[in-house]
Amino acid sequence: MCGKGPAAAAMTSLTRYSLRAAAIHDPDPVTVLTTLNTVLLERYTGREPRFCTVVFGILEPEGKGFTLTLASGGHPPALLLRAGGGAEYLPTPGGVLVGVLPHPPFTRISTVPSPGDTVLMYTDGLTEARVDSGRALFGDGALLDFAARLAPASAEDAITAVTGLLHGFGDGLDDDTATMAFGVPAPGAAGKPV
Repeated sequence: MCGKGPAAAAMTSLTRYSLRAAAIHDPDPVTVLTTLNTVLLERYTGREPRFCTVVFGILEPEGKGFTLTLASGGHPPALLLRAGGGAEYLPTPGGVLVGVLPHPPFTRISTVPSPGDTVLMYTDGLTEARVDSGRALFGDGALLDFAARLAPASAEDAITAVTGLLHGFGDGLDDDTATMAFGVPAPGAAGKPV
């Protein structure tokens, strides 16, 4: 989201409700982001253009597991923390900022997380945190290393660990941060993702 204060809050509200309304008509992530892009271009034109980063996804039951389909509008890639250890980014190519181009090249990816896997999503405030007096960025590589050491982890454990990481940055946080995680139940656990 560009900007801060009341204007950014109004745009956040418009974005949230536009995503929800678009998904009712066609839940395909590319279609949803394309609709949001159209709304933002129509609403914010002229001297005060507004844009945002968004990741939109659908989690659908498939067999004994789930299929996750994502599309990104300039948002950092989700991290997949594997039940067997290790982590990897879920690349979402073509994800340009939403509200900038009239015909953005959004693309969808699909993956089937394994039982015990956790998907972690986060805002760029995490990777752009300053880690030393030289103002070096934490970065994508350091986040991937952190996630790889953390895995396997439940969604709750992943959020707790990332929250601790964020607190450790202290004054190095220059931007807002948000995280979200969900996990696919391991065998013997309840049948819904958490």
